[in-house]
Amino acid sequence: MRTEFTPEQLADPATATSEKAIRTCVHCGFCLATCPTYVLLGDERDSPRGRIWLIKDMLERDQTPTPEVVTHIDRCLSCLACATTCPSGVDYAHLIDHARAHVEETYKRPFLDRALRWMLAKVLPYRDRFTAVVRLGRLASPLAGVFGGRIGAMLGMAKDNRPHEVRAEPSAASGARKGRVILQAGCAEPVLRPDFQAATTRLLNRLGYDVERASGEGCCGALVHHMGREAEALAFVKRNVDAWSAVIKDIDAIIVTASGCGATIKDYGFLLRNDPAYAERAAKISALAKDITEFVSPEDLPKSASPKMRVAYHAACSLQHGQKVMAQPRRLLERAGFDVSTPLDAHLCCGSAGVYNILQPEIAAKLGDRKAASLDALKPDMIATGNIGCAVQISARAGVPVVHIAELLDWATGGPKPGVLQSD
Repeated sequence: MRTEFTPEQLADPATATSEKAIRTCVHCGFCLATCPTYVLLGDERDSPRGRIWLIKDMLERDQTPTPEVVTHIDRCLSCLACATTCPSGVDYAHLIDHARAHVEETYKRPFLDRALRWMLAKVLPYRDRFTAVVRLGRLASPLAGVFGGRIGAMLGMAKDNRPHEVRAEPSAASGARKGRVILQAGCAEPVLRPDFQAATTRLLNRLGYDVERASGEGCCGALVHHMGREAEALAFVKRNVDAWSAVIKDIDAIIVTASGCGATIKDYGFLLRNDPAYAERAAKISALAKDITEFVSPEDLPKSASPKMRVAYHAACSLQHGQKVMAQPRRLLERAGFDVSTPLDAHLCCGSAGVYNILQPEIAAKLGDRKAASLDALKPDMIATGNIGCAVQISARAGVPVVHIAELLDWATGGPKPGVLQSD
Protein backbone atom coordinates (compact mmCIF):
# COMPACT_ATOMS: atom_id res chain seq x y z
CA MET A 1 0.00 0.00 0.00
CA ARG A 2 1.45 3.37 -1.02
CA THR A 3 2.12 5.93 1.72
CA GLU A 4 2.84 9.66 1.72
CA PHE A 5 4.48 10.33 5.07
CA THR A 6 6.97 13.18 5.21
CA PRO A 7 10.61 12.66 6.25
CA GLU A 8 9.84 14.64 9.40
CA GLN A 9 7.00 12.28 10.30
CA LEU A 10 9.15 9.21 9.65
CA ALA A 11 11.75 10.51 12.10
CA ASP A 12 9.33 9.41 14.81
CA PRO A 13 10.00 5.70 15.57
CA ALA A 14 6.30 4.89 16.09
CA THR A 15 5.34 6.49 12.78
CA ALA A 16 8.17 4.69 11.00
CA THR A 17 6.93 1.36 12.36
CA SER A 18 3.36 2.15 11.32
CA GLU A 19 4.41 3.28 7.85
CA LYS A 20 6.22 -0.01 7.30
CA ALA A 21 3.16 -1.97 8.41
CA ILE A 22 0.89 0.03 6.09
CA ARG A 23 3.22 -0.45 3.10
CA THR A 24 3.33 -4.19 3.77
CA CYS A 25 -0.44 -4.52 3.34
CA VAL A 26 -1.33 -5.66 -0.21
CA HIS A 27 -5.07 -5.21 0.32
CA CYS A 28 -5.73 -8.90 -0.39
CA GLY A 29 -8.64 -9.20 2.04
CA PHE A 30 -7.65 -12.54 3.55
CA CYS A 31 -8.05 -10.94 6.99
CA LEU A 32 -11.75 -10.19 6.56
CA ALA A 33 -13.01 -13.71 7.22
CA THR A 34 -10.99 -14.01 10.42
CA CYS A 35 -11.88 -10.60 11.90
CA PRO A 36 -14.60 -10.98 14.57
CA THR A 37 -16.03 -7.49 14.12
CA TYR A 38 -16.20 -7.77 10.33
CA VAL A 39 -17.82 -11.21 10.58
CA LEU A 40 -20.35 -9.78 13.03
CA LEU A 41 -21.02 -6.33 11.52
CA GLY A 42 -20.18 -6.77 7.82
CA ASP A 43 -18.70 -3.25 7.58
CA GLU A 44 -15.27 -3.11 5.93
CA ARG A 45 -14.34 -0.18 8.17
CA ASP A 46 -14.58 -2.72 11.00
CA SER A 47 -12.07 -5.03 9.31
CA PRO A 48 -8.27 -4.92 9.51
CA ARG A 49 -8.01 -3.84 5.87
CA GLY A 50 -10.53 -1.05 6.39
CA ARG A 51 -8.93 0.11 9.62
CA ILE A 52 -5.51 0.24 7.96
CA TRP A 53 -6.92 2.68 5.40
CA LEU A 54 -8.46 4.80 8.15
CA ILE A 55 -5.27 4.77 10.23
CA LYS A 56 -3.14 5.60 7.19
CA ASP A 57 -5.23 8.67 6.43
CA MET A 58 -5.31 9.74 10.09
CA LEU A 59 -1.56 9.44 10.62
CA GLU A 60 -0.51 10.91 7.28
CA ARG A 61 -2.64 13.99 7.87
CA ASP A 62 -1.48 14.09 11.50
CA GLN A 63 -4.86 15.48 12.44
CA THR A 64 -7.50 14.88 15.06
CA PRO A 65 -9.59 11.92 13.92
CA THR A 66 -13.32 12.22 13.38
CA PRO A 67 -15.76 10.50 15.75
CA GLU A 68 -16.51 8.01 12.95
CA VAL A 69 -12.84 7.00 12.62
CA VAL A 70 -12.51 6.68 16.39
CA THR A 71 -15.58 4.44 16.49
CA HIS A 72 -14.04 1.94 14.04
CA ILE A 73 -10.64 1.99 15.76
CA ASP A 74 -12.31 1.48 19.15
CA ARG A 75 -14.18 -1.55 17.84
CA CYS A 76 -10.93 -3.43 17.13
CA LEU A 77 -10.39 -6.19 19.72
CA SER A 78 -6.64 -6.51 19.07
CA CYS A 79 -7.28 -10.25 18.85
CA LEU A 80 -4.67 -10.42 16.05
CA ALA A 81 -6.43 -13.20 14.17
CA CYS A 82 -5.68 -11.03 11.15
CA ALA A 83 -1.96 -11.22 11.87
CA THR A 84 -2.12 -15.03 11.92
CA THR A 85 -3.96 -15.04 8.59
CA CYS A 86 -2.01 -12.29 6.79
CA PRO A 87 0.22 -13.73 4.02
CA SER A 88 2.27 -10.52 3.89
CA GLY A 89 3.21 -10.32 7.56
CA VAL A 90 1.62 -6.93 8.31
CA ASP A 91 2.60 -5.74 11.81
CA TYR A 92 -1.00 -4.92 12.69
CA ALA A 93 -0.44 -5.17 16.45
CA HIS A 94 1.90 -2.19 16.64
CA LEU A 95 -0.08 -0.29 14.02
CA ILE A 96 -3.33 -0.43 16.01
CA ASP A 97 -1.43 0.40 19.21
CA HIS A 98 -0.01 3.52 17.56
CA ALA A 99 -3.45 4.47 16.27
CA ARG A 100 -4.94 4.22 19.75
CA ALA A 101 -2.17 6.34 21.23
CA HIS A 102 -2.76 8.97 18.52
CA VAL A 103 -6.49 8.97 19.27
CA GLU A 104 -5.85 9.32 22.98
CA GLU A 105 -3.47 12.22 22.40
CA THR A 106 -5.49 14.19 19.85
CA TYR A 107 -9.18 13.32 20.26
CA LYS A 108 -11.43 14.64 23.03
CA ARG A 109 -13.95 11.96 23.88
CA PRO A 110 -17.39 12.72 25.35
CA PHE A 111 -17.25 13.34 29.11
CA LEU A 112 -18.81 10.04 30.23
CA ASP A 113 -16.49 8.06 27.97
CA ARG A 114 -13.45 9.91 29.34
CA ALA A 115 -14.65 9.35 32.92
CA LEU A 116 -15.16 5.61 32.42
CA ARG A 117 -11.77 5.14 30.79
CA TRP A 118 -10.09 7.13 33.56
CA MET A 119 -11.83 4.99 36.18
CA LEU A 120 -10.80 1.74 34.48
CA ALA A 121 -7.19 2.94 34.24
CA LYS A 122 -7.09 3.93 37.90
CA VAL A 123 -8.78 0.81 39.29
CA LEU A 124 -8.25 -2.37 37.27
CA PRO A 125 -4.42 -2.40 37.25
CA TYR A 126 -4.27 -2.08 41.05
CA ARG A 127 -5.19 -5.22 42.99
CA ASP A 128 -6.30 -3.51 46.20
CA ARG A 129 -8.49 -1.01 44.37
CA PHE A 130 -9.90 -3.65 42.06
CA THR A 131 -10.74 -5.92 44.99
CA ALA A 132 -12.65 -3.13 46.73
CA VAL A 133 -14.59 -2.23 43.58
CA VAL A 134 -15.54 -5.86 42.87
CA ARG A 135 -16.84 -6.23 46.41
CA LEU A 136 -18.94 -3.09 46.06
CA GLY A 137 -20.07 -4.21 42.64
CA ARG A 138 -21.35 -7.49 44.02
CA LEU A 139 -23.73 -5.57 46.26
CA ALA A 140 -25.14 -3.69 43.28
CA SER A 141 -25.00 -6.61 40.83
CA PRO A 142 -28.77 -7.32 40.98
CA LEU A 143 -29.19 -4.00 39.14
CA ALA A 144 -27.04 -5.09 36.17
CA GLY A 145 -30.09 -5.71 34.00
CA VAL A 146 -31.61 -2.39 34.95
CA PHE A 147 -28.62 -0.32 33.90
CA GLY A 148 -27.53 -2.35 30.87
CA GLY A 149 -24.70 -1.09 28.65
CA ARG A 150 -21.30 -0.44 30.16
CA ILE A 151 -22.50 -0.18 33.76
CA GLY A 152 -24.44 -3.40 33.39
CA ALA A 153 -21.35 -5.14 31.96
CA MET A 154 -19.27 -4.08 34.96
CA LEU A 155 -21.91 -5.14 37.47
CA GLY A 156 -22.37 -8.46 35.67
CA MET A 157 -18.66 -9.18 35.98
CA ALA A 158 -18.78 -8.42 39.70
CA LYS A 159 -21.81 -10.66 40.17
CA ASP A 160 -20.08 -13.78 38.88
CA ASN A 161 -16.76 -13.33 40.66
CA ARG A 162 -15.70 -13.21 44.29
CA PRO A 163 -12.50 -11.32 45.12
CA HIS A 164 -9.98 -13.36 47.09
CA GLU A 165 -6.99 -12.73 49.28
CA VAL A 166 -3.84 -12.55 47.16
CA ARG A 167 -0.94 -14.63 48.41
CA ALA A 168 2.53 -14.40 46.96
CA GLU A 169 4.78 -16.53 49.14
CA PRO A 170 7.63 -18.42 47.45
CA SER A 171 7.21 -22.17 47.17
CA ALA A 172 9.99 -24.76 46.99
CA ALA A 173 10.25 -27.64 44.55
CA SER A 174 9.22 -31.07 45.72
CA GLY A 175 11.44 -34.00 44.81
CA ALA A 176 14.39 -33.54 42.45
CA ARG A 177 15.00 -29.84 41.84
CA LYS A 178 15.24 -28.79 38.17
CA GLY A 179 15.37 -25.04 38.47
CA ARG A 180 13.82 -21.78 39.58
CA VAL A 181 11.11 -19.59 38.07
CA ILE A 182 9.40 -16.30 38.84
CA LEU A 183 5.59 -16.40 38.72
CA GLN A 184 4.02 -13.17 37.52
CA ALA A 185 1.23 -12.04 39.84
CA GLY A 186 -0.61 -9.61 37.59
CA CYS A 187 -3.66 -7.60 38.64
CA ALA A 188 -7.10 -8.99 37.71
CA GLU A 189 -6.39 -12.74 37.78
CA PRO A 190 -5.26 -13.08 41.41
CA VAL A 191 -8.33 -11.11 42.50
CA LEU A 192 -10.93 -12.97 40.43
CA ARG A 193 -9.44 -16.48 40.11
CA PRO A 194 -6.51 -17.03 42.50
CA ASP A 195 -6.94 -20.79 42.01
CA PHE A 196 -5.25 -20.39 38.62
CA GLN A 197 -1.91 -19.39 40.12
CA ALA A 198 -2.24 -21.71 43.10
CA ALA A 199 -2.60 -24.66 40.71
CA THR A 200 0.31 -23.38 38.62
CA THR A 201 2.54 -23.19 41.69
CA ARG A 202 1.69 -26.73 42.77
CA LEU A 203 2.28 -28.04 39.26
CA LEU A 204 5.66 -26.35 38.93
CA ASN A 205 6.75 -27.48 42.40
CA ARG A 206 5.77 -31.05 41.49
CA LEU A 207 7.83 -30.80 38.30
CA GLY A 208 10.89 -29.70 40.29
CA TYR A 209 10.84 -25.91 40.16
CA ASP A 210 11.14 -23.39 42.96
CA VAL A 211 8.47 -20.76 42.41
CA GLU A 212 9.22 -17.21 43.55
CA ARG A 213 7.69 -13.74 43.24
CA ALA A 214 9.26 -10.38 42.50
CA SER A 215 8.76 -7.64 45.06
CA GLY A 216 7.45 -4.43 43.50
CA GLU A 217 5.94 -6.08 40.43
CA GLY A 218 2.54 -4.77 39.31
CA CYS A 219 0.19 -4.74 36.34
CA CYS A 220 1.89 -5.70 33.08
CA GLY A 221 0.56 -2.52 31.45
CA ALA A 222 -1.74 -4.20 28.92
CA LEU A 223 -4.99 -2.72 30.21
CA VAL A 224 -3.93 0.90 29.80
CA HIS A 225 -1.76 0.18 26.76
CA HIS A 226 -4.77 -1.01 24.78
CA MET A 227 -6.65 2.15 25.73
CA GLY A 228 -3.87 4.24 24.18
CA ARG A 229 -2.60 5.56 27.52
CA GLU A 230 1.05 5.15 26.60
CA ALA A 231 2.67 7.09 29.43
CA GLU A 232 0.84 5.02 32.04
CA ALA A 233 1.56 1.79 30.19
CA LEU A 234 5.29 2.50 29.97
CA ALA A 235 5.39 3.38 33.68
CA PHE A 236 4.01 -0.09 34.47
CA VAL A 237 6.45 -1.70 32.04
CA LYS A 238 9.47 0.06 33.57
CA ARG A 239 8.34 -0.82 37.08
CA ASN A 240 8.18 -4.49 36.16
CA VAL A 241 11.48 -4.44 34.30
CA ASP A 242 13.09 -2.97 37.43
CA ALA A 243 11.39 -5.52 39.72
CA TRP A 244 12.23 -8.56 37.61
CA SER A 245 15.74 -7.43 36.72
CA ALA A 246 16.58 -7.48 40.42
CA VAL A 247 15.72 -11.19 40.80
CA ILE A 248 16.25 -12.90 37.43
CA LYS A 249 19.77 -14.16 38.04
CA ASP A 250 19.84 -17.93 37.44
CA ILE A 251 16.09 -18.20 36.75
CA ASP A 252 14.71 -20.39 33.99
CA ALA A 253 11.68 -18.27 33.10
CA ILE A 254 9.14 -15.69 34.13
CA ILE A 255 5.95 -17.76 34.13
CA VAL A 256 2.69 -16.12 33.06
CA THR A 257 -0.76 -17.65 33.55
CA ALA A 258 -2.80 -14.86 31.92
CA SER A 259 -2.01 -14.97 28.22
CA GLY A 260 -3.09 -11.35 27.74
CA CYS A 261 -0.30 -10.35 30.10
CA GLY A 262 2.12 -12.72 28.40
CA ALA A 263 1.61 -11.15 24.99
CA THR A 264 2.40 -7.71 26.42
CA ILE A 265 5.40 -8.80 28.50
CA LYS A 266 6.91 -10.47 25.44
CA ASP A 267 6.62 -7.06 23.75
CA TYR A 268 8.51 -5.16 26.47
CA GLY A 269 11.66 -5.20 24.36
CA PHE A 270 9.82 -3.46 21.54
CA LEU A 271 8.00 -1.00 23.79
CA LEU A 272 11.28 0.18 25.37
CA ARG A 273 13.50 -0.28 22.31
CA ASN A 274 14.35 3.43 22.14
CA ASP A 275 15.04 3.89 25.85
CA PRO A 276 18.79 3.47 26.46
CA ALA A 277 18.25 2.96 30.19
CA TYR A 278 15.80 0.08 29.67
CA ALA A 279 16.12 -1.38 26.17
CA GLU A 280 18.57 -4.17 26.97
CA ARG A 281 16.94 -5.19 30.24
CA ALA A 282 13.45 -5.09 28.70
CA ALA A 283 14.54 -7.36 25.85
CA LYS A 284 15.94 -9.82 28.39
CA ILE A 285 12.66 -9.82 30.32
CA SER A 286 10.72 -10.46 27.11
CA ALA A 287 12.95 -13.40 26.26
CA LEU A 288 12.40 -14.94 29.71
CA ALA A 289 8.59 -14.63 29.65
CA LYS A 290 6.84 -17.95 29.06
CA ASP A 291 3.20 -18.96 29.23
CA ILE A 292 2.74 -21.89 31.60
CA THR A 293 1.60 -24.07 28.67
CA GLU A 294 4.70 -23.05 26.75
CA PHE A 295 7.08 -23.80 29.61
CA VAL A 296 5.74 -27.21 30.61
CA SER A 297 6.52 -29.98 28.15
CA PRO A 298 4.13 -32.91 27.53
CA GLU A 299 7.06 -35.19 28.35
CA ASP A 300 7.12 -33.67 31.84
CA LEU A 301 3.72 -35.17 32.55
CA PRO A 302 2.94 -38.82 33.28
CA LYS A 303 0.95 -40.29 30.41
CA SER A 304 -2.59 -41.23 31.40
CA ALA A 305 -3.97 -44.45 29.98
CA SER A 306 -7.60 -43.34 29.60
CA PRO A 307 -9.47 -40.05 29.25
CA LYS A 308 -10.85 -38.64 32.49
CA MET A 309 -13.34 -36.11 31.17
CA ARG A 310 -14.30 -34.36 27.96
CA VAL A 311 -12.72 -30.91 27.70
CA ALA A 312 -13.54 -28.18 25.19
CA TYR A 313 -10.39 -26.12 24.71
CA HIS A 314 -10.86 -22.41 24.11
CA ALA A 315 -7.69 -20.94 22.62
CA ALA A 316 -7.29 -17.39 23.92
CA CYS A 317 -6.47 -14.94 21.12
CA SER A 318 -3.53 -13.55 23.08
CA LEU A 319 -2.09 -17.07 23.26
CA GLN A 320 -2.73 -18.44 19.77
CA HIS A 321 -2.46 -15.20 17.75
CA GLY A 322 -0.47 -12.92 20.05
CA GLN A 323 2.13 -15.42 21.27
CA LYS A 324 1.78 -18.09 18.55
CA VAL A 325 1.38 -20.82 21.18
CA MET A 326 -1.06 -23.02 19.31
CA ALA A 327 -0.64 -26.79 19.55
CA GLN A 328 1.03 -27.06 22.96
CA PRO A 329 -2.01 -26.52 25.26
CA ARG A 330 -4.01 -29.26 23.59
CA ARG A 331 -1.02 -31.63 23.59
CA LEU A 332 -0.60 -31.07 27.32
CA LEU A 333 -4.25 -31.77 28.08
CA GLU A 334 -4.27 -34.90 25.94
CA ARG A 335 -1.06 -36.14 27.56
CA ALA A 336 -2.73 -35.65 30.94
CA GLY A 337 -5.54 -37.93 29.83
CA PHE A 338 -8.33 -35.56 28.85
CA ASP A 339 -10.52 -36.02 25.80
CA VAL A 340 -9.98 -32.66 24.09
CA SER A 341 -12.03 -31.00 21.36
CA THR A 342 -12.02 -27.52 19.83
CA PRO A 343 -14.85 -25.56 18.16
CA LEU A 344 -14.94 -24.74 14.47
CA ASP A 345 -14.63 -21.03 15.25
CA ALA A 346 -11.56 -21.51 17.46
CA HIS A 347 -9.80 -18.64 15.68
CA LEU A 348 -12.49 -16.09 16.62
CA CYS A 349 -12.38 -13.97 19.77
CA CYS A 350 -14.76 -14.50 22.69
CA GLY A 351 -15.19 -10.74 23.09
CA SER A 352 -13.31 -10.24 26.35
CA ALA A 353 -10.14 -8.54 25.05
CA GLY A 354 -9.00 -6.75 28.19
CA VAL A 355 -11.61 -4.06 28.91
CA TYR A 356 -13.35 -4.44 25.54
CA ASN A 357 -16.32 -6.21 27.15
CA ILE A 358 -16.85 -3.08 29.26
CA LEU A 359 -16.16 -0.43 26.59
CA GLN A 360 -17.99 -2.27 23.78
CA PRO A 361 -20.57 -4.34 25.70
CA GLU A 362 -23.02 -4.97 22.84
CA ILE A 363 -20.41 -6.35 20.44
CA ALA A 364 -18.64 -8.24 23.23
CA ALA A 365 -21.88 -9.87 24.36
CA LYS A 366 -22.68 -11.11 20.85
CA LEU A 367 -19.19 -12.53 20.44
CA GLY A 368 -19.35 -14.09 23.91
CA ASP A 369 -22.72 -15.70 23.24
CA ARG A 370 -21.47 -17.09 19.94
CA LYS A 371 -18.31 -18.50 21.50
CA ALA A 372 -20.15 -20.07 24.45
CA ALA A 373 -22.65 -21.69 22.10
CA SER A 374 -19.91 -23.17 19.91
CA LEU A 375 -18.14 -24.57 22.97
CA ASP A 376 -21.34 -25.94 24.50
CA ALA A 377 -22.12 -27.64 21.18
CA LEU A 378 -19.12 -29.90 21.79
CA LYS A 379 -20.97 -31.29 24.84
CA PRO A 380 -17.96 -31.05 27.16
CA ASP A 381 -17.77 -31.67 30.89
CA MET A 382 -15.82 -28.43 31.18
CA ILE A 383 -14.13 -25.70 29.16
CA ALA A 384 -10.40 -25.01 29.53
CA THR A 385 -8.64 -21.78 28.66
CA GLY A 386 -5.43 -19.94 29.45
CA ASN A 387 -6.60 -16.38 30.08
CA ILE A 388 -8.55 -14.78 32.90
CA GLY A 389 -10.54 -12.49 30.60
CA CYS A 390 -11.75 -15.41 28.50
CA ALA A 391 -12.63 -17.40 31.64
CA VAL A 392 -14.80 -14.58 33.00
CA GLN A 393 -16.44 -13.86 29.64
CA ILE A 394 -17.28 -17.48 28.86
CA SER A 395 -18.23 -18.49 32.42
CA ALA A 396 -21.08 -16.00 32.35
CA ARG A 397 -22.56 -17.73 29.29
CA ALA A 398 -21.50 -21.37 29.06
CA GLY A 399 -23.47 -24.29 30.40
CA VAL A 400 -20.43 -25.97 32.00
CA PRO A 401 -17.64 -24.77 34.31
CA VAL A 402 -14.60 -22.94 32.90
CA VAL A 403 -11.16 -23.84 34.27
CA HIS A 404 -7.57 -22.87 33.57
CA ILE A 405 -5.40 -25.39 31.73
CA ALA A 406 -2.98 -25.35 34.68
CA GLU A 407 -5.77 -26.43 37.04
CA LEU A 408 -6.37 -29.55 34.95
CA LEU A 409 -2.66 -30.35 34.66
CA ASP A 410 -2.29 -29.91 38.42
CA TRP A 411 -5.28 -32.19 39.05
CA ALA A 412 -3.98 -34.83 36.62
CA THR A 413 -0.59 -34.93 38.35
CA GLY A 414 -1.84 -35.28 41.92
CA GLY A 415 -3.30 -31.91 42.82
CA PRO A 416 -6.84 -31.19 44.02
CA LYS A 417 -9.86 -31.15 41.78
CA PRO A 418 -10.47 -27.61 40.46
CA GLY A 419 -12.72 -25.66 42.79
CA VAL A 420 -15.42 -24.97 40.20
CA LEU A 421 -15.75 -28.74 39.68
CA GLN A 422 -16.00 -29.60 43.37
CA SER A 423 -19.78 -29.87 43.32
CA ASP A 424 -19.70 -32.28 40.38
